[in-house]
Amino acid sequence: MIIKNNNPRTEASFSFSNRVYRFIWGIIQSSLFRFSPRSFHSFRTLILKIFGAKIGKHVHVYNKAQIWSPKNLVINNYVGIADNVQIYNVEIIKISSFTTVSQGSFLCTASHDYNSKNFQLYAKPIHLKKNVWIGAQAFIHPGMTIEEGIVVGARSVVTKNLKKKWSVYSGFPAKYLSKRKANIVNSLRK
Repeated sequence: MIIKNNNPRTEASFSFSNRVYRFIWGIIQSSLFRFSPRSFHSFRTLILKIFGAKIGKHVHVYNKAQIWSPKNLVINNYVGIADNVQIYNVEIIKISSFTTVSQGSFLCTASHDYNSKNFQLYAKPIHLKKNVWIGAQAFIHPGMTIEEGIVVGARSVVTKNLKKKWSVYSGFPAKYLSKRKANIVNSLRK
């Protein structure tokens, strides 16, 4: 995603074609997507794919999830995105297989440089690796990678990459709490 190096207070940060794409997506998201029955996951997956998302098998994106740009969304197999999840994907968000993003969580790829004279917008990708569980109302900052098997506790704020695989992190900012048993999750898939 190319962000113009301009003054975001007085000029658009995105191209005209990008703004038209998001306008059309906004109409579809607030109508067909949002008011589709909760169990119509395949229908919502189809809509997201039409708008450029790359989505695997058995993905459940609930109707009240909000996605800024489907073309910047990559979701692998067996992923759940709950109601009221905010996916602000100015940059790519990749969600690997067997990952759950719980209700009210916010995945945020962009912010503004408060040291810039023009408050410049910047964006960095987010990657949630396999078997991750993002707890309810957690906030994931731009540029974060969350390693395989990590659980992020409810209402936690992730400000640094979480690197200890198969662990539990929680708090503001999220800190390591304990190990997680990988064999429990793996035994469910046999």
